[in-house]
Amino acid sequence: MPLPIVRFAPSPTGRIHIGNARTALMNFLFARKNHGRFILRFDDTDVARSSEEYAAGIESDLAWLGIVPNAIVRQSRRFGLYDAAAEKLRAFGRLYPAYETAEELERRRRRQQARGLPPIYDRAALRLTAAERTRLEAEGRRPHWRLKLDPTIVRWDDLVRGESHIDCASLSDPVLVREDGTYLYTLPSVVDDIDLAVTHIIRGEDHVTNTAVQIQLFEALAGHGSAPLFGHHNLLISASGEGLSKRSGALSIAALREEGIEPLAVAACAVLTGTSDSVHPVRSLEELAAELDLQRISRTQAHFDPAELKSLSARTLHQMPFEDVRQRLAAAGIAGEKAEDFWLAVRGNLAALGEVAEWWQVIAGKIVPRIEDVDLLAAARETLPEEPWDEATFARWTVLLKGRVDRKGKALFHPLRLALTGREQGPELAALLPLIGRAKAEARLSGHAV
Repeated sequence: MPLPIVRFAPSPTGRIHIGNARTALMNFLFARKNHGRFILRFDDTDVARSSEEYAAGIESDLAWLGIVPNAIVRQSRRFGLYDAAAEKLRAFGRLYPAYETAEELERRRRRQQARGLPPIYDRAALRLTAAERTRLEAEGRRPHWRLKLDPTIVRWDDLVRGESHIDCASLSDPVLVREDGTYLYTLPSVVDDIDLAVTHIIRGEDHVTNTAVQIQLFEALAGHGSAPLFGHHNLLISASGEGLSKRSGALSIAALREEGIEPLAVAACAVLTGTSDSVHPVRSLEELAAELDLQRISRTQAHFDPAELKSLSARTLHQMPFEDVRQRLAAAGIAGEKAEDFWLAVRGNLAALGEVAEWWQVIAGKIVPRIEDVDLLAAARETLPEEPWDEATFARWTVLLKGRVDRKGKALFHPLRLALTGREQGPELAALLPLIGRAKAEARLSGHAV
């Protein structure tokens, strides 16, 4: 297989959500796994709805996920290519003008349905004479332009779905150019894929019906066999079975980031949901790329559960080594010789990384101890070992303490936790105690806020 060139082509009309990220990640990881190139292409020909703000937001969201494009392309700067392609199609007799209004087309569709006929365009525009076209234009009508499809069965070996085909005789000739001269999605997309030498198009299954048209368009513009390989993955839908909308902001990457969800968890959930693999934590995008296999994507819908994502995010943190989080901890003011031991002590209790601040306060800051059993804590102070301390110190200390008081289990450990951390639950005291240190531990056992 030649080195692949893939693309992710969002419209900058809103922020991307986890469903969009699924497509972006599958393309990016496919390219990384096969040493290929990943192109970010903004489909921004709809100037009225596209914005630089959304384009910048999408780039930011992708960067947070770890996706770095090899190139960034904007369709709004490539109209010359589309104009030339449209003229080429006109010269071949494959692009023809049609003058029906939307209302006329809708009435025609209803009549066909009432007669039990498929509601496809009947190519009435091809039967217009030159005089009739001149008359319509004199009346103020401006044509839209349709691609004349060959009535053949188009077949392709889908990277996800296997052998696939569509009978183009069952399709309407698609509109490629609007009345105002602007382009719909299909023509610019194919022209760019040809110009950028895209080899694989990996996208959602909602585009399956576009594939036959696009393959015909590839062959009309670039010759037989010029179409890339196609793969159509299942779509993420909500737990209740609804589709995800970019414009609603639901489950946007920006919102998940703000919520404290780990980017690697988002990536793993986006890619592995709806496959034959279980959704599990990963250490890196390289690890996730190695696991990516398009043939293991299910043909059934992929139900996305936000609760599962939160759980996965926590589990991702729980296995994260210190080196992978060092810079983020330093940005939160957590650094120095205690930083690594601190991370290893607390990571298993985190639901989100932002929670490290409160545990760093327990270690390096000041807390108000909660005193529940004065007599027990007095004995605890008296048996507190001398430093140096390590993770075995807590066990030695509590053995001594049990010899002084008639306590065990929760009755012994819970009052110690409340005094030393001020909290009902948390990381193992055996790991926290050496980080707190003897002087601070003794003061807290005495009820002093330190």
